[in-house]
Amino acid sequence: MKQHIAQVALVVDDYDQAIEFYTRKLHFSLVEDTVLSETKRWVRIAPPGSTECCLLLAKAATDEQSTYVGNQAGGRVFLFLDTDNFKRDYQNLLDQKIQIVREPLVEPYGTVAVFADLYGNLWDLIEPAR
Repeated sequence: MKQHIAQVALVVDDYDQAIEFYTRKLHFSLVEDTVLSETKRWVRIAPPGSTECCLLLAKAATDEQSTYVGNQAGGRVFLFLDTDNFKRDYQNLLDQKIQIVREPLVEPYGTVAVFADLYGNLWDLIEPAR
């Protein structure tokens, strides 16, 4: 048996604003942007070099869904971005003026910093220990 997580839904306020942030500031690839209706699109993005799991940008469709934009994990780190070059990618966060929530630390599992995306979702940037 083989399974993998294909995508994780990330609730956003606006498709184009989210696409711009992730592709321009974090250098993710726009994998797919398919119009499904006047108000709904199937938008998938992925970090450079990623081959399996994508983020599905899901525009909030109700007031209740809107309350979760930026807080899908109740204030905890929600997404984990592994990198092969922490220094390069951390510098990119600084250059792009992305909010750093926790400065870099060297932990037993690797070098890690926490940043917030445009909505306030918390991410770990991690270069795993070798």
